[in-house]
Amino acid sequence: MHIETSDNKEATAKVVLTGHLDVAGADIVALRLAALAGAKQGLIIDMSAVSFIAPNGIRHLAAAAEALSRRNGGLVLLDPGPLVAEMLKASGLTDLLPVVRSESEALSVLSRTRPSVAV
Repeated sequence: MHIETSDNKEATAKVVLTGHLDVAGADIVALRLAALAGAKQGLIIDMSAVSFIAPNGIRHLAAAAEALSRRNGGLVLLDPGPLVAEMLKASGLTDLLPVVRSESEALSVLSRTRPSVAV
């Protein structure tokens, strides 16, 4: 699992994940997601290059989303592939982890959780 963060010091950061978000991958992203969830108002998680997601990975995404939600922020998942999207849907957490298909849609969803969003 590889994690890359685009952070231009605005309220929202974009995180690009690449690889398998399995047990080992989840351990790699857990601390980074927790830190970003504590520092930002919004996170866009680009899932387009994630080929597999395990329950641990979903759990870390949900924990970051919950932390943001407590501070009136939000988290969206950008463009997961069919297998990953199906796993997310099966988790029953699509209200907490909304899936969007474009960055403009992600910004629109995040703007509903708070007044001003910038990437």
